[in-house]
Amino acid sequence: MINPASRLGIWLHWLFEASLILKGLFAAAESLGGLGLLLTPNRSIISFVTWLTRHDLTQQPTADMALWVQHLTDIFPIQVQHFYAFYLLAHGAVKFTMVIMLARRILWAYPGAMILLGGFVIYQATEFITHGSYTFLALSFLDTIMIVLVYREWNVLKMLRGAAH
Repeated sequence: MINPASRLGIWLHWLFEASLILKGLFAAAESLGGLGLLLTPNRSIISFVTWLTRHDLTQQPTADMALWVQHLTDIFPIQVQHFYAFYLLAHGAVKFTMVIMLARRILWAYPGAMILLGGFVIYQATEFITHGSYTFLALSFLDTIMIVLVYREWNVLKMLRGAAH
């Protein structure tokens, strides 16, 4: 194991801390996005998207991105909106709770976080394989790095707590 007091050990700890901050910010944004979806009327979302794309479509009626976004609103019934709202709220809340527990150095949260992140990696890898989404591939890569950092921090914390007793 890398000495926690070494230059590499300090750098890895800093990387872990920075990744916790980023994960926390993304989890909070995800939860707020879910809350926004839950509280915003479906018709308002569709009207906003129409207003946003109207200028592009009047300038260029075949604008691919504008047509694609408008098509998404056509298949965005209230049930789909509520699914995404609850999914984002739950997913963000679980990740934010994980970040808080890791930041507070709760020992049992480390293996729990690794299992949770491992589940995300499996889901994201499956999505990449079935749908070819490179976003999910990138998220899987970042979550795998996070698993390694959480594992390392867990071992350092166990070592430090064992030395203190």
